[in-house]
Amino acid sequence: MRHSLGPLFRRATVGVLSLAAVWAASSSPIAAPAAPPAPESDSIAFTERYRALQHGGIARAANSSITCRAAETSSCTDVRGGKHGVNGDFDMFYIDVDRDPNTYNASRGEVRLPTGSRVTYARLYWGGNLRVGEQKPPEDNGRVLIAEPGGEYKEVLADTVVGHRVTDSADAFQASADVTQLVRESGPGLYTVAQVNVAMGQSPAGAWGGWTLVVAYENPSEPLRHLSLWDGFVPLSGPAPEVRLRDVGFAADAWGRAGLVAYDGDRGATGDSLTLTAGESGSAIALGNGANPEDDVLNSTISEPGDDAARVPAYANTLGYDSDVFDLAKSLRNAGDQMTFRLRTQRDAAWAGVLFAAVDARR
Repeated sequence: MRHSLGPLFRRATVGVLSLAAVWAASSSPIAAPAAPPAPESDSIAFTERYRALQHGGIARAANSSITCRAAETSSCTDVRGGKHGVNGDFDMFYIDVDRDPNTYNASRGEVRLPTGSRVTYARLYWGGNLRVGEQKPPEDNGRVLIAEPGGEYKEVLADTVVGHRVTDSADAFQASADVTQLVRESGPGLYTVAQVNVAMGQSPAGAWGGWTLVVAYENPSEPLRHLSLWDGFVPLSGPAPEVRLRDVGFAADAWGRAGLVAYDGDRGATGDSLTLTAGESGSAIALGNGANPEDDVLNSTISEPGDDAARVPAYANTLGYDSDVFDLAKSLRNAGDQMTFRLRTQRDAAWAGVLFAAVDARR
């Protein structure tokens, strides 16, 4: 399973993840059945995890699990506040907000749901680098703890293949699990995720890690929308798979949002872009916002349109963890039946883990 990708951390790289995404017109949600624990794989092709055509949308909570040591360098405080800086430049240590002696990392993120919403699907993703100044055992990749708002920790075990790729410079992984029942019963609020298996310390590759909770919901007061969630574990250092689905059926000037989770993106290393092509003959439009320049979307941010959901802590530079949501309005000016998302990196050695989208359906 070992692959030599060490030089990728020292020179420019080029990689592409391309997702041609179109939803089948269906009135009822479809979720992939939960698989029993499976062996790890060093690369997992992106596949559709969930889809639905329903009144509602997708919410997302996320946070990083590791950051620089502020006590050891004043520049760490500046970087946490949003200044340029990369994980390989710092001695990294765990974020731990719960004051629980039984956990060594913990962070919080808010699930925001409109009043009257019913959760139809929720999935927790977590991942990071196991080898920095220390080596974490991969046997712990498939386990984390989660606490609902005001609740106690519950063990979560990965229910599908765990992506795990060892290189000369890093030891990267992503795992995930269905947590629909927990989120449906607990509702909106701050969720805490602890014990993400990431390594602390300093190395040229750097430490990184975090978690994202993706929540699909139904709400009769919201428009009819296509909802879809894909996941995989793809190193963005070479050819990547393409997923094609058909019959989205979106109107001109439709409302839409798309979210991305990726690992080890460095702020300031330009050449990273996420583009959307709407329709079979449309032009590719680069996605971006105030937190994510169109040529540096893998820039260590957790962001979304409008006011960001609450996080504890809420560092502006997450030093190697990206979980971003983009507004698709300018990309959906023309009606169509097909969408193609393309993620490209020219400098970062990075991994793509999750993509999700919610788009108004054509009536």
